[in-house]
Amino acid sequence: MKRTLYSKLLEWKTSSNRKPLILRGARQVGKTHLLKLFGKQEYTTCIYLNFEEDPQLNHFFTKNIVPSTILEHISIYIDQEIRPENTLLIFDEIQESPAALNSLKYFCEQAKAFHIIAAGSLLGVKLAHSKGFPVGKVNFLDLYPLSFFEFLAVLDKNKLLQFLTQQNEFNPIPEPIHLDLLVLLKKYMFVGGMPEAVAEYVKDENLLSVRKIQKEILDAYLLDFSKHAPPEQVMKITQVWESIPLQLAKENKKFIFAALRKSARGREYETAIQWLADAGLIYKSYDISAPKYPLARYAEKHAFKVFLLDVGLLSAMCNIPAKVVIADNELFSEFQGAFTENYVAQELAAQQHPLYYWASEGRAEVDFIVEHESKIIPLEVKAGTSRKKKSLLVYDEKYHPELLLRASLLNLKKNGKVGNLPLYFIAQLQQVINVDSFL
Repeated sequence: MKRTLYSKLLEWKTSSNRKPLILRGARQVGKTHLLKLFGKQEYTTCIYLNFEEDPQLNHFFTKNIVPSTILEHISIYIDQEIRPENTLLIFDEIQESPAALNSLKYFCEQAKAFHIIAAGSLLGVKLAHSKGFPVGKVNFLDLYPLSFFEFLAVLDKNKLLQFLTQQNEFNPIPEPIHLDLLVLLKKYMFVGGMPEAVAEYVKDENLLSVRKIQKEILDAYLLDFSKHAPPEQVMKITQVWESIPLQLAKENKKFIFAALRKSARGREYETAIQWLADAGLIYKSYDISAPKYPLARYAEKHAFKVFLLDVGLLSAMCNIPAKVVIADNELFSEFQGAFTENYVAQELAAQQHPLYYWASEGRAEVDFIVEHESKIIPLEVKAGTSRKKKSLLVYDEKYHPELLLRASLLNLKKNGKVGNLPLYFIAQLQQVINVDSFL
């Protein structure tokens, strides 16, 4: 399964400043498969060590912190030679061994010739609560569910994908291609980007089989809450998780704690929400007081929206029937456009954009405010083909940006300072922003 992150792994391998790599990402987004494929294709030898499947591995790290000794003992244990430069060492589920996680700083300082990648299902949670983990001693990469462009690659739509990635201006896509892409996008919004669900769809395009896989993934996440979360937080984490479809179904999608329980207060659920964010299962989008650089400085930490990591899992949580895929754009507008907005959040997160939005005292709301280098770009999301842009106009009147963007089912085009991006084109957002002639 082709993943965009593969090129980043190649950059890491050849970097003159390479350090042990930590690959973060939610459970079942494909970390293990990607790393094994990378090791097989790019190294003479790939050694895979799983600390959850083999707890005995932890002993090699608790008795000694000298990398050469650790590697010698592991080599004897697995009866395989570990060579610098030619061997990829994968430490999977490393969150099960704090000593192994801590050893990465010694590998950075004393054994830089060895190529090591660590990963884990709930590694983000572990790192968020690890004291003294050495900043600057490891590299980080993040893996997300497959984006829409990655979905096209798995479907072998290579010519189409090449055509899209070459577009960086507001020239309309030929209408037949535009319509085909909207059909493919509907399928993606039902299937989503979880690798197992995508692989099941590729087999015979059976959406009922896909839904079964998605339900199993959701069940596995619920089990993770009980198994790995602090006992006093399990119920709250579950409440937050199960409330997400209802939160997104509101016209105003700001997270409301009272929807969890009457008289609920934010401070009661802060830890639960952060646990889900650290686990990579949700994305938080913050309200900003002003669209100024840097946006993080103007984020209102107590006013935010919560999106699910994958739009396909959201469709499964909402029990959206498979027939909506053949309905005329019905899926885009379901639940006040919740699926469309969640899809855009997912695409932006995969591009490493922190999520922000802007609201103006009940008058208007711009769904996303994108920060790219020093540019601040408003992005309004429309679930249909409406040309209305009230929120963007209110924003324009107040802040006078050089470019206003709207994502919708309409074709790629630009009218004055308002540019329309088809929803399937969100992956090209940075390329469009970088074209100086439009700014």
